[in-house]
Amino acid sequence: MSKTTLADPRKGFDWQIVDASEHRLGRLAVAIAETLMGKRKPEYTPHLLCGDGVIVINAAKVQTTGMKHERRKYTFYSGYVGGLKEIPLGELRDQNPVKLITLAVRRMLPKNRLGREMLRRLKVYEGPEHPHRAQNPKPLVVVQPRWQPGN
Repeated sequence: MSKTTLADPRKGFDWQIVDASEHRLGRLAVAIAETLMGKRKPEYTPHLLCGDGVIVINAAKVQTTGMKHERRKYTFYSGYVGGLKEIPLGELRDQNPVKLITLAVRRMLPKNRLGREMLRRLKVYEGPEHPHRAQNPKPLVVVQPRWQPGN
């Protein structure tokens, strides 16, 4: 009979760092969400907070492919009549790149208390500087596609 292994949330977590200027938005968000959830660890437990924290630098330089910067729209609703706002991806990246990456990751996390707790471990910075040197972050591995558009 095999024994089920569960993660120990009291053990703590590590920090990982990633440079957004080297990656595309979608693949970057998937790698961050997997790390925050703990899916990249052998002791992954879905109902426990067992993932690592992630630091994202150079958020303003994140890449997209094709015409997404013009055609993809992000909608926000204030709750009032006529309060629907649409912002193209390119404009949102120029105005608030931190919000762009946070939204992409948040929508990939569980929609419950645990997902909100995971999102608190995500730190996004517009430029190359961050105040988390003391945490000794390790580099985050983002899988690149084997097939590249245009080949």
